[in-house]
Amino acid sequence: MKQSLYGLALFVLLALPPVAGLMESLMIAHMHMQMPLLVLSGFLMAKYGEIRFSRFWETWNVNGIPGILMFAIVAAYWMLPRAMDEALASSGMEAFKFLSLSLLCGVSLRNSWPKIDFAAKGTVVVVFALLFAALGLLYVIAPVQLCNNYVLLEQIALGWGFLTTAFFMVVFIIYHWFTRPASG
Repeated sequence: MKQSLYGLALFVLLALPPVAGLMESLMIAHMHMQMPLLVLSGFLMAKYGEIRFSRFWETWNVNGIPGILMFAIVAAYWMLPRAMDEALASSGMEAFKFLSLSLLCGVSLRNSWPKIDFAAKGTVVVVFALLFAALGLLYVIAPVQLCNNYVLLEQIALGWGFLTTAFFMVVFIIYHWFTRPASG
């Protein structure tokens, strides 16, 4: 239960206007710091939701697949340049960003991850590594500014951040492939 309070505290901290404004002032901080921290806040708050609404989770997310799909769809949506622009331009979209990343992504991830098997976990990591690599290339080589609220140099920095993350995800996949216990 203490974990849920930490998650709520993190959520409130991220929602404070000076903190949100600072993180949204740089494209790479917006995408690679604020958004993952919102998912983490939901991940931490999820324990309370799992206890309080256990019947819901038992019926809706029995094998973890619906929750992982929810996580993937919402996370992928917020990686789109248009979604980032709208979150900065509209307070309603900003609120949706905070709620969707924390509640739909973070809570779903926490409830689903232990329920899926090794192959499904590997698939999720591979898909996100490929998505990050593709987005990284898009942001680095795009000849035009993709986000109206950020300059081209910030877009290129975000692209390199995506490519670096994708590289380390591939390293993680290779490491786990060679170090997992043999099934017999």
